[in-house]
Amino acid sequence: MGYKTGKIVALLVSFSLLIILSSCFSRHKKTAVSFFGSQTAKFSEDDFASALKTSFGDNPADSSFLKNKNSDIGKRMRYVYSTYEFLPLWLNENGNTDAAEKFLEELGNLKKEGIGPERYKLSELIDRLQAFKKSKTVDAAQLLALDTTLTRTYLQASKDLLLGMISPKKADSLWYHANDSNWHPEHSLINTLANEEKYPTLDSFRSRLKTYDLLMKAREHYGKLAQDNRFMSAKKALSENRGAADSLIPYIIRTELPFNAGSADVTTESGLALLLNSYQEYYSIKPTGKLDTTTLKCLTRLPDSVLTTIDLNLERVRWMQQNPEPLYVIVDVPLMELFLHNGGQDAMHMRVVVGKPIRQTPSLSADMANVVINPPWGVPPTILKKDVLPGMQKSGSAYLAKKDLKVFDHKGHEVDASRVNASNYKQFMFKQPPGDDNALGYVKFNLPNKWDIYLHDTPHRDLFDKTDRAQSSGCVRVQQPKEMAVYILSEIEKKNFTMETLDSAIRTQKTKWEILKNKIPVHIVYLTAFDDPSHSYSRFPQDIYKRDKALAMALK
Repeated sequence: MGYKTGKIVALLVSFSLLIILSSCFSRHKKTAVSFFGSQTAKFSEDDFASALKTSFGDNPADSSFLKNKNSDIGKRMRYVYSTYEFLPLWLNENGNTDAAEKFLEELGNLKKEGIGPERYKLSELIDRLQAFKKSKTVDAAQLLALDTTLTRTYLQASKDLLLGMISPKKADSLWYHANDSNWHPEHSLINTLANEEKYPTLDSFRSRLKTYDLLMKAREHYGKLAQDNRFMSAKKALSENRGAADSLIPYIIRTELPFNAGSADVTTESGLALLLNSYQEYYSIKPTGKLDTTTLKCLTRLPDSVLTTIDLNLERVRWMQQNPEPLYVIVDVPLMELFLHNGGQDAMHMRVVVGKPIRQTPSLSADMANVVINPPWGVPPTILKKDVLPGMQKSGSAYLAKKDLKVFDHKGHEVDASRVNASNYKQFMFKQPPGDDNALGYVKFNLPNKWDIYLHDTPHRDLFDKTDRAQSSGCVRVQQPKEMAVYILSEIEKKNFTMETLDSAIRTQKTKWEILKNKIPVHIVYLTAFDDPSHSYSRFPQDIYKRDKALAMALK
């Protein structure tokens, strides 16, 4: 190859690289403006880059922080801009603001998800962007402030959607449920904005749980009801005149619950009772079919109050994992129900018994590791102190005999119950062997966690017929333990395990551990708005632990 030929090739290669680089950052290259001569630049990108570098200081961008999903927004900003050659991300020197306008529009729409646009000073941002559009030239400081504010706001909004606006611990000391979502908004900003001015939508940061989608639909529904004059007047009339109930109740319920009101003939007493029953189920109150005080309170509850509840629970869902697993169990504590979800549908749905208000069930996530048949029960410290000790002080060893509790020293040797008293009871272990009266019933589902919370059977089957099932000491009692054990061991573990197999094992009264090869994620959560059994709409169970108020205050 001759010198001239080589030079021509080198020039062609250089020109090709220039074209490639220009296409990567086409929205920012001033050379394109001078070459085509179509527009006058509003600002100098060189001035912007110089000012931005000065504001960030001389420290090089460090990407190691990206391993931390909760890392500082300021560090992410520096990383994004340095990766993007310190060019403006949102504002084009030719005046193109499409990406910024789409972002501000989406920011305004966050109110549909219970996130107020005033959190991001949206009105001020809109005014500043309009001023930029109208001006013929913009100084570097003004430009720098606007572009970096848009970037910081994008990072904050993405974090709010993916991880929640506040830390759960600020509002709920018993929320231990992990959020394993990875927050990496810098990828969206760099990869999308550098590509022909496309807007990096916030959608990739939204929860994919069906519950989130249903809550947004419920929010839209109650937002419309709040603007419905006839509906609002009916609510007010019922609150002022209970005597008008027969004429107002059908309209209120069928307007508020068009998806679950049924077609009962409300001109009859039985038809009206059926309608009230559906409404009572919606609010998880005792299904009397009558206009009792609690039902009247719900019937006269205004849409704005329901909207507040929806917003609180949208925030709680954001505290959870973004993407649901193909197989998982979820327990909603206020609803006192369990769903076993497998392959896109519910394999099981049942009632549960949860902790009493004085012994609340915490929110947590843990993997179910094994199923125990004929589990023994070791009395935990709280129950030992608050139940067993008072029982012994009142009835002595007769109490232990009644509960079938045996006492052991820390070497595992059984000791006479008469040795135990209020001053030394902590030196002993109290255990209940397998059997019909065992507190854990015939089956226990272990999900190792530091709070010692698990799912289990119970000999007290009558509790599942009650509306108020907040009756346990913290663990979750399940309505169909045997059926769930058989399903897990046969359908998920693929063992030859039938109900007959389980019953045969139970009759031996010997403890048997079934270790699961497929660990099942279990989510125990506190949501005062949660799916109906068909996952078609949201229901509003009672705030049994009175946690909504604290969250509402924290969000303010």
